[in-house]
Order: sequence, then structure tokens, then C-alpha cells
Amino acid sequence: MEFKKRAQNLWRIVNVRALLLHRSLRSSEWSIIILCAPLGIVTGISVFLLREAVYGLHDIAFGLKPGSYLSAQTYIETSRLVLVPVCVSLAFGVLAWMIRKRRSADITDPVEANALFGGRMSMLDSIRLTIATMLSNSAGASVGMEAGYTQFGAAIFSSVAQYFRLRRDDARIYVTAGAAAAIAAAFNAPLAGAFYGFELVLGSYAPRALAPVAIAALAGTLTVQILGTDAPLFAVATDFHITPFLYMLFAIVGIAAAGFSILTMRAVTLAERALRGLPIWARPAIGGAALSLLALGSPQVLGSGHGAIQYALENDRSFTLVALLLAGKLLASAISLGSGLRGGMFSSALFLGVLLGGLVVSAMGIIAPDLEAHRVPFMLVGMGAVGAAIIGAPITMVLLVLEGTGNFPITMGVLVAVVIASTIMRLTFGYSFSTWRFHLRGIPITGAHDVGWIADLTVLRAMRSDPVLVPANTPLLKLRQIAPLGGAKRVFIIDDAQRYRGLVQMETVHDPDIDDAAATLVAGDLARGAGIYLQPRENLRVALSRFETVEMETLPVVNDTTELRVIGYITEAYALRRYTQELERQRGSEIGQSGPFPLGPTKA
Repeated sequence: MEFKKRAQNLWRIVNVRALLLHRSLRSSEWSIIILCAPLGIVTGISVFLLREAVYGLHDIAFGLKPGSYLSAQTYIETSRLVLVPVCVSLAFGVLAWMIRKRRSADITDPVEANALFGGRMSMLDSIRLTIATMLSNSAGASVGMEAGYTQFGAAIFSSVAQYFRLRRDDARIYVTAGAAAAIAAAFNAPLAGAFYGFELVLGSYAPRALAPVAIAALAGTLTVQILGTDAPLFAVATDFHITPFLYMLFAIVGIAAAGFSILTMRAVTLAERALRGLPIWARPAIGGAALSLLALGSPQVLGSGHGAIQYALENDRSFTLVALLLAGKLLASAISLGSGLRGGMFSSALFLGVLLGGLVVSAMGIIAPDLEAHRVPFMLVGMGAVGAAIIGAPITMVLLVLEGTGNFPITMGVLVAVVIASTIMRLTFGYSFSTWRFHLRGIPITGAHDVGWIADLTVLRAMRSDPVLVPANTPLLKLRQIAPLGGAKRVFIIDDAQRYRGLVQMETVHDPDIDDAAATLVAGDLARGAGIYLQPRENLRVALSRFETVEMETLPVVNDTTELRVIGYITEAYALRRYTQELERQRGSEIGQSGPFPLGPTKA
């Protein structure tokens, strides 16, 4: 017994200290910022291990030399090209089918988590997605590991935010920092990683998010560099002479990139629709078979495209070969994603952009052969423009080229094409790859901007829970005694089954014009709005819309549409005040104000 009491006391002490730690971290912005450094290191180690594991699987499955890239190969044994994508994709499909039977819900990615769920992600689901992405990549799927990297990195930060019960805004920043650290570590590009987080995962640049995101990105990058992989995504000579005339031609690349990016996303959708009628387990196998056929033409359609980018920058190809490889890579990426294999379009978009830039300069070279000397700048411009249009992160792509080349004239050229491609995409198509996928799934978000807060701002949180309930058969004279002037402003009428039958304002009850008939009237005779009410889980935006529609100042809150039991009420003025205060809080968080934001009086 003595031992049991000591154990219980120790457990209480641990719980109290844990609670104090939670409160201390929640209230200290310094602690929130500093904690991003070790978490960024963990993310960098994770990215390094995942990448090396995928490279090892490629070496084993496709018979590659250690240290080489799958997408950089010009020859792979035919038997491996035929068997590996089909067999591994079939195994992936069967595994995905088995998991789907047990967990049918879609996995929440970082963008969706920040937009709808206040930065809450499931670590178990994230591990499952990361393993699925690794398995898909080991099959040679024409997608990148970046989806797995960002999912796992963001989940690490999100889990810590949930453990310490960080505020909604801080949790969203942590998810952003995790994704930024993952991309920074994957590409050895801390600036690009940080702005990837701002543009794609947070949805805006917030000064308050700068320190956590930057520290996480730097920590992830430095960790990978210490582990021995400090090479950039690509290496090019920097002695290019960029004339003003070339900037005009780079604008043409931007226009071509926008059109090609729309085609790419449409192709993914078409591939998905074409395979929708097949069993879930069979779709990846069909996709793997199609990949094998494409890879027989060129193995460079396989994999994410990291190695193929460097190979394309270093080796000249004819116009026809570039066009065929571009078409093959486009089909391979669309089939990979459309068949259900998991991965992202980040690396694939970069390689597609390199090929598109090479194709455009080759076409221009027919008229002006001197432009062939500028093949590499055009390829880099194409890479940035297509990446910005598909991924939806223009500044990220500009910084990625800057960090890879250190060349400002080329970076300016990339900026020209990126601005044009992004603007055309926004005005004509309206989606990036991630938001396009949300659109197809029926999720009403167009970015990572926090729209989930309105779902959390429910009627239940804002209502008053002390309604005055009066039976419908209550005589009016008695009602005047129950609710004299100066007391309750309204009463809610209920029937014998306690169901809502309308409300009555006190000025109506005490109206002298009805004194002559007061002896014959009951409360139910004065009630109005019998079928108009709110439910607890509805949000305040819905409530305000209903107030405007029915033109009433007060609405009851009922438990459900069957029992119609009144559990509270809310006024239009208070609902509008709470909604406005939350909007102001959201605006303040975006510009770096951490509060406090007073809610004002709580009387509804």
C-alpha cells in the first residue's frame, strides 16, 4: 500500500509538472521558436534516412550503381523495366486495398490541416502515407518523395504542437515549419524551403511565423549537410551572358509553361477517371504496366527526376528527342498519380520544366541558331515557371534557382517567366496541383488560408444557455406575472412534449392593445417563428445568414431536428460581434499580432 501511494503521488507530481510545462510553452513565444531547432534536426535526419532508403531500393530493384539516380539512367535491363514497376505496384495496390478496408478516411496533408483543422495531423496516417510514397517510388513511379517528406516533417511538428496544446495559430505555424524543414533538407535550399512553407502550407507570409519557419528550415538543411549530402539539386556554370532581349523570350517560356501546366493537371484527372472503374488493388498494377512500356522508350521517365535534371543540363538532345521525353514524362506522371500510386509533383514538375525550356529554345533555334548557346538558362527558366504553375509556389521556385546557381541574371529571367506563368494560371485555371486535387475531392478550399476557424466558431460556443421556457397553454395573464417587464426580453414556447413552438417578445406580451382579449389568450397564440431555429454545431456564418433571411433578432438553439428541445438562444447582435472579433483575430495573426484579442461582453 505504501508503494502504491508513493507511485500515485509521483504520478500526480509528473502530471502537475507536465501541465506547468504545457502552460509555460504556450505562453512563451521564445520557447515555441527555440523548440523548432531540435524538431528541424529530427526532420532533417528523417528526410536523409528516407531518401537513402529509396535510393537503396532503387539500386536493388533496378540494378543501379550505388550513388546513381534512377531518372538519370539511359539503360536498364529490360527484364527489370518490365517486372519491377508491375510487381511492386501490384503489391502496393493489394496493401492499399487491405488498409483501405480498415481505414477508409482520406489522409490529411499539411495544406488541408492548416486550412481546415488548425494544424492537427495524425502521426499514424502520416507514417502510412510516407511508407506508401516510399513503396511507390521504389516501383519507379514518376513522382517525387517530397509528399512523404513534407507529410512526415509536418506531422512531427504537429504532434509536438498537439502534445503541448499550442494555440491554433501556433499549431499552424508549426505545421508550416515542419514542411519547410523537409523541403529545405530535401533540396539543400533553406530559403526555398521556408518560402514553400509560407506560400503553400501557411498561405501567407506572417512576420510572427518567420523565426520558427526559418530556424526549422536552417536546422533541416544543416543536418543533411552534416550527414554528408550538401550537393545542390543541380550544378551549372554561372558565366552566362543574359541580354535584355532574352528576358523577352523568357516571357514566352512563361506563357508556354502555363499552358503545359494546365495540360499536366488535366492529364492526371483523365488518367484517374480512366482507371476509376477498376478495383482499387488493380489500378496501381495497370499503372505500373503502363510505366514499364514508357520506360522501354527511355528509363528517364521513371523516378522523381532529380538525376534527370542534371543529365538534361549537361547533355544536348535533338528537338525530337526532347519532345518525346517530355511527352513520356508527362504521361508517366499522370499515370502514376491517376493509378493511385502516392507521391508529389514537385520534382517531376521541375524536370518537366527543364524539358519544356529545352523544347522551347530548340524550337526558337530553328529561326535563330545562336539561341542554342543559351540552352541551359532557358531550361532553368522553364523549370522555375512550370514548377511555380503546378506547385503554386512562385517565390519558392525563384529562390530554388537562386540557391542552386547563385546567378542573379538567370534568377531575374526565372522571375519573369514565373510571374507570367503564375498569373495566367491564377486568372484562367485558378488552381495549383494541390488545390486542384482538393477541388476534385469536393473540399472547398483554394489554399492553406485558415478557413477552418469558422467551423470551430459554433453556435454552441456563442449561445446563452438560460432560455426561459413557457408551455404553449400558459394563460397570457399568468405569463405577464411570470415574465414582468424589465426581466427576460423574450420567452420560448414549448408544447407538452417539450418541443419548440415559437418565441414571444415581452413587448408583445405586455402590449396594452391586447388587454381586452388578455383573459382569453394563451402564450401559444402570440408565438412566431415555430419552424425557425439553429442547431449547436452550425457555425456563426450560417447563423448570421439565417438571421438575415428570417429577419428576426433572436433565434433559439435546439438539440436536434427531431426532439426540438430548446437548449439555448443567441441574438443577431452578439453573433455578429463574435464573428467580427474572430475575423479581427485572424487578421491580427496574419500580420504578426499575437493578441490578446478581447471578446468583449459575453451576454447574448
